[in-house]
Amino acid sequence: IDMPHNVAIIGAGSVGSTIASFLMWEGVFEEVLMVDIDMELCKGQVMDLSDASFLTDTAVRIGSFQDAANADIVIITAGAKQRKGETREKLLKRNVKILRAISNAMGTVSENTIVLLVANPVDILTQVFQEISGIPRTRVIGSGTFLDSMRLRTEISRRLDVAVSHVHACVVGMHGDCQVALWSNAQIAGVSVSEYGKLNGKDLKQIAEDTRDKAYKIIRAKGSTYYGIGACVAKLSRGMYAQILNRSSCKFKLSTLI
Repeated sequence: IDMPHNVAIIGAGSVGSTIASFLMWEGVFEEVLMVDIDMELCKGQVMDLSDASFLTDTAVRIGSFQDAANADIVIITAGAKQRKGETREKLLKRNVKILRAISNAMGTVSENTIVLLVANPVDILTQVFQEISGIPRTRVIGSGTFLDSMRLRTEISRRLDVAVSHVHACVVGMHGDCQVALWSNAQIAGVSVSEYGKLNGKDLKQIAEDTRDKAYKIIRAKGSTYYGIGACVAKLSRGMYAQILNRSSCKFKLSTLI
């Protein structure tokens, strides 16, 4: 089976360009398309990213909304930037207007195109975009609590001084303030957290709170977050590719309509 041909990233800001850089270096796709209504920004990002093209065989170029409609995967990062202290839910009204404009600009999408929502509040916007676009619900997903789960694993790893790859834990619920850490399923190298013995109830509560609040701390310090979601989207892409080739069945905590 041939590798997926291309991925279109709608939104050439810090999140979109970081995702593009991760996807280029992963080499999962033959081509990465950058799409944005700000053509100067899009042009600048593509030129900057092309300077790193010697590290990969993946090409990057400017694309149109019509190109995105025919891509194998469309990643939507475009949206109003989350302000300091602003909850993801407060972003909803501003971002719904943006999603409606994106759907109208894309028009009818290819019957095989998968849409991945990254803009926040991602769980709600995933449903909203599916309803606005009319794309079958099996082909519209959101990044969900995947990033939160990675943050949880990282924090446990830091507290216990063990490799992140030996920590298995996940977060469910909504991405953001309503997330829930599943401690009953958390393991350290196959040993449950409760049996591992180095973390008490107070520690677990603090870890869950630090995981939940990490994005706010980053936004207060530097204005936005993008490296974590860039890495998560790259890992998701590898997982999708592996499933296309029937090499593995990866499981991720995502937003989806059932």
